[in-house]
Amino acid sequence: MTIRVLVADDQDLIRTGLAMILDAQPGIDVVGQAADGLEAVALARRLRPDVCLFDIRMPGMDGIAATRELAGPGVDHPLAIVVITTFDVDEYVYGALKAGARGFLLKDAGPDLLIQAIHAAANGDALIAPRITARLLAAFSDSHSARTPIQPVEPLTDREEQVLTTVARGRTNAEIADELHVSLSTVKTHLTSIMTKLGARNRVEIVMWAYETGRVAR
Repeated sequence: MTIRVLVADDQDLIRTGLAMILDAQPGIDVVGQAADGLEAVALARRLRPDVCLFDIRMPGMDGIAATRELAGPGVDHPLAIVVITTFDVDEYVYGALKAGARGFLLKDAGPDLLIQAIHAAANGDALIAPRITARLLAAFSDSHSARTPIQPVEPLTDREEQVLTTVARGRTNAEIADELHVSLSTVKTHLTSIMTKLGARNRVEIVMWAYETGRVAR
């Protein structure tokens, strides 16, 4: 199945370059490009792409606000959004992930990681640039250390705890299936159950909860 992608960046050269990289990949089709956040939201609502790739700093509406419009709390049919930026700033990462983004990349990540992030988002996974993942989640945990973590509506099973741990280590669904010797559909079933029990909207919030509750070592 072809992954339909919308690219939004206010810099023509970068936007065109990202589109060229993605269009050159088999199974990926860039269906639209936007130069600002308002245009990106309008195009996304009209085209309903499988994945949106948004820059953070854009005129009119930034990438975080655009993400919130398309994937935030209360959105009935959220889109898969990957945020990409030049700036390795924690506030941007927090804002993007809390707004509903399924991935966060730096623009120097390289084509391979970019393509992985697009595929991960299309498959319901999440990919965060490896060099910031540990720092981000540890800092998120520290910033919420005084808060009592939410409690699941039902206790997680042993297998769900195993899946939770592997997700927090950045594994994709396919990697979790291989590591735990279960089918891909079983992994998805466990993830759905975990999200239901935690009231989480996506696997990024699952990971944050795992760090917040000390289930993953920093």
